[in-house]
Amino acid sequence: MVQTIIIPVAVLAILGFVFAIALGFVSEKFHVEKSVKEQEVRNALPGANCGACGFPGCDGLAAAIAKGEAPVDACAIGGKATTDAVAAVMGVESAGGSDRKVAVVKCDGTCEAAKDLYEYSGLEDCRAQIALFGGKKACNYGCVGCGSCEKVCPFDAIHVKDGVAVVDREKCVACGKCVATCPKNIITLVPFSQKQVVLCSSHDKGKDARNNCKNSCIGCTICAKTYPEAFAMDNFLSVEQIGNEFDPELLKQAAEKCPNKCIEIFE
Repeated sequence: MVQTIIIPVAVLAILGFVFAIALGFVSEKFHVEKSVKEQEVRNALPGANCGACGFPGCDGLAAAIAKGEAPVDACAIGGKATTDAVAAVMGVESAGGSDRKVAVVKCDGTCEAAKDLYEYSGLEDCRAQIALFGGKKACNYGCVGCGSCEKVCPFDAIHVKDGVAVVDREKCVACGKCVATCPKNIITLVPFSQKQVVLCSSHDKGKDARNNCKNSCIGCTICAKTYPEAFAMDNFLSVEQIGNEFDPELLKQAAEKCPNKCIEIFE
């Protein structure tokens, strides 16, 4: 009885030992030595491995930068400090890094404000709901609210609240995964310094937009008339202009005059 137990255990131990030696040999034979420059670039990167740069993690980006196949400011989340550090390793002048960006969900169609066409109880995935049922909201531009963007965010920076995805500006690093995931294309990256955001993406005419969602932009043009440098109209939808030199008081006036209060002003 003891022998029938000892023999299989011994065989497994011997096989494990042989496989360990074989794996060590293969690893040594096929090991690719990193250059000193590549390792230094890797050390300068944040290590988030978010993939926002388009490469397979920070190792992939470091290899590409060291070979000259990617710019020194390719890290989407590192900001100026990372760009400066990588540029120093590569011996080039730093571009200083671009203005920090943040994701914005251009919808405020909360459960109370937005009209639903039906009650959805299927797979909690925005793309699946759109593909199978066309989306439950009457507004064709509204946030689906199943949280696909929340699931792909590696930084816990976006969550569905009251039926709409909301971004935590302090946690967001603009990796762009939520942007790529949203089937309605209503998540966009804007400069962190931008103070005004129109929380609507509907190009429906005023009456239809209001019927579908109480918080929608109805194309009344009041904001554009109040502060034309900061707001412009695009096919019945107010669109904020990019910049950080806008007068905060005029921005607040435009937001306050908005009849559906779909303009948010950040301090």
